[in-house]
Amino acid sequence: MLPKRITNFLEKHNVNYEILEHKTVYTAFDAAQTLGKKLSEIAKTLAVKADRKYFLLVIPADRKVDFEKLERLLKVKKAKIVKEIDIKKIFKVNPGTLIPFVAFHKIPVYLDKTLLKNRIVIVSGGSHTESVKLKVNDLLEQGAEAITTFSKKHKFKKIKVNKPKAKKKTTAKKADVKKKISVNKKSAKKRKNKH
Repeated sequence: MLPKRITNFLEKHNVNYEILEHKTVYTAFDAAQTLGKKLSEIAKTLAVKADRKYFLLVIPADRKVDFEKLERLLKVKKAKIVKEIDIKKIFKVNPGTLIPFVAFHKIPVYLDKTLLKNRIVIVSGGSHTESVKLKVNDLLEQGAEAITTFSKKHKFKKIKVNKPKAKKKTTAKKADVKKKISVNKKSAKKRKNKH
């Protein structure tokens, strides 16, 4: 069930949303697979530490952060994804359940401009078993800033599946039958030739 504090927040701010229940997922990629959606329809929320400050980035699931561009944009020396173990300590949530609203985490939320191509997007609902479908504009109205594009296309590695080759099975009985047939044919030829 979607955490009550999230439904209260969405209703208080008149955000039209739809709860999408699904099996337990831990990544945006898994959510897309489970919901039967394109990766570009799923927005992943990433916690980033830039120098000593924290930010949330919201990007399509088919993209990854371009850290060089992000560092220039934020005017910081080093930006990196916050480790899962630290997410629980810093944000008081389980990894994979960050929600993209400024009001919950009290830090800036930056929306990658490529998300603006979508009218509707699916985001984490604060749990591993529910996601929230809402308008991208609602993210902006709730404090997220669409500053520029700070992501790049994610090149997923294709997993090669080795299928076992089907082997021709010749049972001993079939082989024996073939031998008998060929022996019988030879015997018949020899008898014919004798007569």
